Amino acid sequence: MDDEQQRPVGQDCGSLAGFTVGVTAARRADELGALLQRRGAVVQHAPALRIVPLADDSELLAATKELIDQAPDIVVATTAIGFRGWIEAADGWGLGEALLGRLRGVELLARGPKVKGAVRAQGLTEEWSPSSESMAEVLDRLLEEGVEGRRIAVQLHGEPLPGFVESLRAAGAEVVGVPVYRWMPPEDIGPVDRLLDATVTRGLDALTFTSAPAAASLLSRAEDRGLLSELLAALHHDVLPACVGPVTALPLQAHGIDTVQPERFRLGPLVQLLCQELPGRARTLPIAGHRVEIRGHAVMVDGALRPVPPAGMSLLRALSRRPGWVVARSELLRALPGAGRDEHAVETAMARLRTALGAPKLIQTVVKRGYRLALDPAADSKYADV
Repeated sequence: MDDEQQRPVGQDCGSLAGFTVGVTAARRADELGALLQRRGAVVQHAPALRIVPLADDSELLAATKELIDQAPDIVVATTAIGFRGWIEAADGWGLGEALLGRLRGVELLARGPKVKGAVRAQGLTEEWSPSSESMAEVLDRLLEEGVEGRRIAVQLHGEPLPGFVESLRAAGAEVVGVPVYRWMPPEDIGPVDRLLDATVTRGLDALTFTSAPAAASLLSRAEDRGLLSELLAALHHDVLPACVGPVTALPLQAHGIDTVQPERFRLGPLVQLLCQELPGRARTLPIAGHRVEIRGHAVMVDGALRPVPPAGMSLLRALSRRPGWVVARSELLRALPGAGRDEHAVETAMARLRTALGAPKLIQTVVKRGYRLALDPAADSKYADV
């Protein structure tokens, strides 16, 4: 999947049909994109960072030798890819068997089932794994057991572990960090800039994050471009920020951004959450005997997906803010991006909008005044003060 918008094939009216979702993931982006597209979404992908293995890194080599020479009491494995990368790097240095031998004699904690799988694939057995897959639960267990005077190796994975190492050290533990890979900015920043532009112009309906460094990287790039305040405004009000878990959300929360997160920190539940949240945010109106649901880049008319050009969506949103009321051509002209001063642009865009909707009577022309949505009479009182 490249950075261009990927449209679902055909007119599959999935639960995300008519919505555009941004994907910032570096790893497993194709999998996340496929899950979203399968449900009808348009996907815009821009990896906000890249993962750089540290197989030749002196820090990882030094930490590995230190742990082989002086055994830790506890080893905390935090990610499957990181644990595998550590063993592979040790193999490359001729230290693989020595490291595995050392790990067989310590208390090994694995954060979640994927990490357990990576641990067991090396012929090791974890002592314990939290049901929540949360580092907070790992920390609670360690502190309850007591860590004073104990030597604890923590596999770092590029994401912040807020308070984790500090809390262990404050409780008297000696902590050895094992840095397996680093997050770096993407080599090609173009796709990230296009994703930022789409976010601040409300070309996206949701923006997904699967790692804290990706969120931090996007915020940093927005600040570099002078777009941080605009990005935060978009995420506050119009573009739904969806994170795979609470650690991922931390950089956004630090800027006052509320995010949605699935109960299980996985891609599938993240997509399911979007399937619930985005349709719930869509505007649904009874118009001219039809049920009209206004989505991001398309409209559902009686359950049928009707793609609408951007100019038409701008007009429709302007009309829907005051359903049933007449909206002047001059006001509609201001809603059209880059339309200038010629009100004929409104007539042209309105004609295309009516064609796209497939039901011309949804929008009425009020001679010499403007246009209005033909709101069903029974709904007039409900929307009179909107």
